[in-house]
Parts: sequence; C-alpha cells; structure tokens
Amino acid sequence: MLDFDELRELAADVRVFVDVAEDKAEALRAVIAAYDVVLAIFPSEEGMGLHVVKGREILNKITKSRTHAIYSHTAIAVPDLEHAEVLKYLTSPVEQRIAA
Repeated sequence: MLDFDELRELAADVRVFVDVAEDKAEALRAVIAAYDVVLAIFPSEEGMGLHVVKGREILNKITKSRTHAIYSHTAIAVPDLEHAEVLKYLTSPVEQRIAA
C-alpha cells in the first residue's frame, strides 16, 4: 500500500537535495541511480498521479509473487505526467533510449 504522505516527504527531500546542488541535472541522475524504485508524483484530478521512473520490474515481481521485498525507493515531484515520462526517458539507459 502506498503512503502518499511519505511520497510527498521523499519528494520534498529530493527537491532540497537538487536545489542545493551545483549541477542540478547530475544531482537528479544521482538520486535516480541511488534507488531501486523511483516514482514521479504529480497533481491529478484524483489527487496525486504516480508514474514509475525506475524499478517497474521490481514492482512487477513483488505483485506477481504476492510477497514482500526489501527495496529502496524515493519520489520526485513533477508538474504533470508528461514531465514524468520525459524524466523516465532521459534517465533510462542509452540502449533503451536508442531502441525506443
């Protein structure tokens, strides 16, 4: 079960980390590289939208096995789904971007 308050807090921590970094793009890449699962959160008509930026395979395995697994996760606040999709594309491995 997702805790939306936790995701908001994680996104706030990431925002502070990126804001104080000299190279903001590198800081964002470092955050994404450091976690197993990264969710983009954004405002939506339902309250909060979610998009998996990294770790979909891990989440699928957990869902299919119906077990609990230990994995690290964080959230990044973005303005909308389009920005979440672009963030996923730009931070995916080069091989995946070429194949797309």
